[in-house]
Amino acid sequence: MAWDPEQYALFDVWRRRPAHDLVAALPSIEPKTVVDLGCGGGQLARLLAERWPDADVLGVDNSPAMLTWAEGTASRVRWMQADLRDWRPHWPVDLLISNAALHWLDDHQRLFPELLQTLAPGGVLAVQMPRNFEAPSHRLLYETAGEGPWAAKLKEALRTKPVHAPRDYYDWLSPRAARVDIWETEYLQVLNGDVPVLQWTRGTTLVPVMETLQGEELDAFLAAYRAKLEAAYPQRPDGNTLFPFKRLFIVARV
Repeated sequence: MAWDPEQYALFDVWRRRPAHDLVAALPSIEPKTVVDLGCGGGQLARLLAERWPDADVLGVDNSPAMLTWAEGTASRVRWMQADLRDWRPHWPVDLLISNAALHWLDDHQRLFPELLQTLAPGGVLAVQMPRNFEAPSHRLLYETAGEGPWAAKLKEALRTKPVHAPRDYYDWLSPRAARVDIWETEYLQVLNGDVPVLQWTRGTTLVPVMETLQGEELDAFLAAYRAKLEAAYPQRPDGNTLFPFKRLFIVARV
């Protein structure tokens, strides 16, 4: 997909907070090798390189635009463009971490055990994924996609349930891990601006729609979706908009 780093960065403070929470939950570890899967603009990879200055840190992403953004900031992190559906480290990794990326991939029942198998003894797999797909922001998007003249075009473009229940990840990982910690956190995000939830989804969930529709058809879709978001997420008396957002965290150690 064609990611827009500037659009994604509009809510950088809120997008970075789960990454910091994921890092804070890591067990005691002094990794020599670190891989950030779906590194995006590279903020997390640079944070990890600063935390462990002796570690070899690699950021992997499939978006040229995101990697160009990442490479524009001086750091000692190595960057690689690769398709995360197929790419796996071919060396033992001490810390394999992914923040808000793996929900774009299918077949988690196969994917997560495969990632665990790339770890060195004592290594850690740490993952954060949105699990907000039943919230109005997403439910209304799917509803809008299914009820307009664009329905046939968008039928295969949107993935309505890309993240499974927490217990599923426990069942897939626990037979292969010494310890598995899984939890969910719902962030009450306080946003401002004109229909900010629309601006949020334009950086993520709406990307497949904007790649599929064009011109007046895309404008009509966005107008219909915007009207629903305005009703679902009204502006508060102080001018802000509240956007609850649930995220799933997984930390597994072998």
